Amino acid sequence: MRRHLLAAVTLIAIGAAACSSSSTGSTTTAATATTAAATTTVAPATTTASTDIVAGQPLSSARCEANKAAGTITYLSSFDFAATASIVDVLVANAKGYYKDLCLDVKLKSSFSTDNYPLIAANDAQFSSGGSFSEMVDFAGANDAGYVALAVEGRTGIDALITKDGEVPTLESIKGKKIGVKGKITPSVKAMLAKVGLVEGTDYQTVLLDGYDPTAHIAVPGIVGFPGYKSNEPLQLDAKGIKYKLYDPSSMQVPGSFGVLYTNATFMKEHPTAATDFMRATMRGLADAIADPAAAAKIAVDAINANGNAMYLSAEGETARWGVESKLVASGVTADAPLGLPLVDQLTNEVTTYASIGLFDGKAPDITSMVDTSVLKSIYAADGTIIWPGG
Repeated sequence: MRRHLLAAVTLIAIGAAACSSSSTGSTTTAATATTAAATTTVAPATTTASTDIVAGQPLSSARCEANKAAGTITYLSSFDFAATASIVDVLVANAKGYYKDLCLDVKLKSSFSTDNYPLIAANDAQFSSGGSFSEMVDFAGANDAGYVALAVEGRTGIDALITKDGEVPTLESIKGKKIGVKGKITPSVKAMLAKVGLVEGTDYQTVLLDGYDPTAHIAVPGIVGFPGYKSNEPLQLDAKGIKYKLYDPSSMQVPGSFGVLYTNATFMKEHPTAATDFMRATMRGLADAIADPAAAAKIAVDAINANGNAMYLSAEGETARWGVESKLVASGVTADAPLGLPLVDQLTNEVTTYASIGLFDGKAPDITSMVDTSVLKSIYAADGTIIWPGG
């Protein structure tokens, strides 16, 4: 879903967003009761007393002015305004006026994930959605660009290997066969195949596919399958009644992630309260999107249509997409890991695993400067609710 190359450029002003209605509740639940509500104990906020946010109390004028001083904050999506992790939460926060509630001037810009990295590095935009943590790390290199992941919403890989019905009884049976790819094989699928001793170029080959239609790809002769997203291609095949077999890397303990929100170190240093409150509002949007996936998908569809729908996305497809992803995001929530909190050990395991199959030139990078857990820890109360002003 984050692999199309066409990027629309319409800007949407937060203050004028449709469906805007500011909320004045003191806290908001970080996850629903049916999705393992977050009950993590968090570190205290690191801002000064004059700018602290206190649940249920009015936002201080000092905090408001500090946020306004950041100027316009530009967010770049990774695939139009699709109902997908690290996009739909921003759209919901926008539509409900959460950024405005915190004195933030935010604009949303439709883009494509890999186009966004140089813009974030140059601070021409301040926040972006990324396809996965490893994608961000791959673009970071030695991280001279100063990328900082503040949220990782999906704590499992979103990729899977979709194979033709009856042609791949076991993963090992792929030996000597061909897999279709859109660009190159995804790291999680490559790592999954490596787990059963299959190496690309030696034990199996990859061939380029045309277009993005899985109902056409499943019929391509000479290949046994292709990688796809669990929230996309299988749903399209199901809708057409096409049989297939899916191999999920996560079921074989291959680490992965999706739905990353990242910024740059310059913005973090110059405007710490604005960076924190952008994430505070966004995580509240994520909690809402999980609590009511259908309503969140509708907000996304409205934004897509207002933006011209260059990707020809459908309401049915976006509703189904977020229906799958919202469950995957919520499934990773635990008492110690509220929505979005980057888990450094998991992310280290991810990049180490992918380095073993050749990503990052075969050497796992040091991710210390590429992830910051303190921001999200500071926005959650001890009972797992998001600290939100009121009054």
